[in-house]
Amino acid sequence: MPNPARIQTPRRLSGLAWLVAGLCVLPMAAVVVAALGGGTDTLVSLAGSVLPRYAGATALLVVIVGTGTAVIGTATAWLVTATRFPGRRVLEIALALPLTYPAYVLAYAYTDLLDHPGWVQTSLRDLTGWGPRDYWFPEIRSLGGAAAMLVFVLYPYVYLLARAAFLRQSATAYIAARTLGQGPWGAFFRVSVPVARPAIAGGVLLAMMETLADYGTVAYFGVQTFATGIYVSWFGLFDRAAAAQLALCLLVVALALATLEQRQRQNQRHHDAGRRFERMEPVTLRGRAAAGAVAICALPVFFGFLLPTGILIALASGASQILLSPRYLAFLQHSLTLAGIAAGLTVAAAMVMGFNARLRPTRGTQAAMRIAGIGYAVPGGVIAVGLLFPFAAFDNWLDAIMEAQFGIDTGLLITGSIWLMIAAYMVRFMAVALNAYESGLSTVNPNMDAVARTLGQGPVPMLRRVHMPILRPSILTALLIVFVDVMKELPATLILRPFNYDTLAVQAHRLASDERLAEAAVPSLVIGAVGLLPVALLCWSIGREGRHTRSAVDAAQGQVSGTV
Repeated sequence: MPNPARIQTPRRLSGLAWLVAGLCVLPMAAVVVAALGGGTDTLVSLAGSVLPRYAGATALLVVIVGTGTAVIGTATAWLVTATRFPGRRVLEIALALPLTYPAYVLAYAYTDLLDHPGWVQTSLRDLTGWGPRDYWFPEIRSLGGAAAMLVFVLYPYVYLLARAAFLRQSATAYIAARTLGQGPWGAFFRVSVPVARPAIAGGVLLAMMETLADYGTVAYFGVQTFATGIYVSWFGLFDRAAAAQLALCLLVVALALATLEQRQRQNQRHHDAGRRFERMEPVTLRGRAAAGAVAICALPVFFGFLLPTGILIALASGASQILLSPRYLAFLQHSLTLAGIAAGLTVAAAMVMGFNARLRPTRGTQAAMRIAGIGYAVPGGVIAVGLLFPFAAFDNWLDAIMEAQFGIDTGLLITGSIWLMIAAYMVRFMAVALNAYESGLSTVNPNMDAVARTLGQGPVPMLRRVHMPILRPSILTALLIVFVDVMKELPATLILRPFNYDTLAVQAHRLASDERLAEAAVPSLVIGAVGLLPVALLCWSIGREGRHTRSAVDAAQGQVSGTV
């Protein structure tokens, strides 16, 4: 019987895999070249003016979000996994619902609620008779407000990964700690958390990288970070060198976090509880303990999903924006077109790379996989800037040749089309598709490949007839997650969109920037509604019947790890 590792991969398949890897590394290489070619004058000017402010605000935001998501995600994951209390079945799914909204949508909702003309402060002034200067109220449009919005929508990364890790743990070590005199909390902090530490740390790092990539929230709240600096330098100051150098600074930080996150995920395999696996028997909580558990788990759902949804519905009901109008149908069509094409091409490219690595697991194919998956750590604004430099140069070169030789003005063939946007989405979310596809591929026994080859099936028929039927759930998961992520993506869309080709995310951002929050609620609700199905699918994949077996949870962990 032939060894699957020795199956010869068609050259076209290998070529396509390396083409995808090259596309994924192109924007990062272009940012480095553009930044180094911009001269030191711009860099010195940035270092003496905005760079310290950008660095300080970005670092503080990342630390606050990392701490907040770690505390909320770990505590709620442990409670729904290791205890029983009223409403636990509902809350274990509801805790992931804030992931359906991008942070900038929550920023719009909470601004309408908490800002000076909002309902809370207006009611406070009406009840007390105070004037605007007679009381102090926390400013929502601040770094702290931006951090709160990001914590509310990003803690599900930690929650989902921590919950999967807690489900994977055997009760043996926990029971041993209890028999040695440790209380429930002592056993939790000394046994359960250290064992699940790589998953928790991985979720926190994913949340940190999303914080680096965020533009809509910090821009709306007026917080100056690297993400806002890139956009202002590119479109406000028209200083491409400054934008490239700021993008390079952000790229270095993002890649450092990506390296940490990959090491954490690699270390997960070293924290096994032993060959004997015993299911953790949940503790039934009663009285004050049960009420406390309900409160701890319900508050993140309330502030991260229920309250913003209620505010947005109230705003949308009084808005003049009609979703079924031709204008909004065009926004919806643009969003669905981009998300559909990007999801299909991204998952197809991930299948090519994953199948190529399966047939030929060499260092080269593994390197191509790592290169292709690095885009999830790079903010959308950096990818957009990195793609604009080479493709704009190509368009100008081609236009000059066609004009000189044939008198034809080709214009901007690539940079003026939606295909550059789709390329940016592919680079940004390739890791999502790769992780979901690989998690499903790990359940396919390598002997099945060998049997298919002995029956005369080539690589492509084997993929179509053997792998595809088995991997259908994983492929569907990847398609849905990439689809929703593209719907929510804002910075890359803002920078790369063609003229008069706006999406729901762009429309929501534009209306909110003009303080037209009621109108912005309509596209924001649609974006959130689209995200409900993939989040429910992720929760189901972690909590399905086989969740107490290691292989099932490992597969779920791979899918969740790719949602960034």
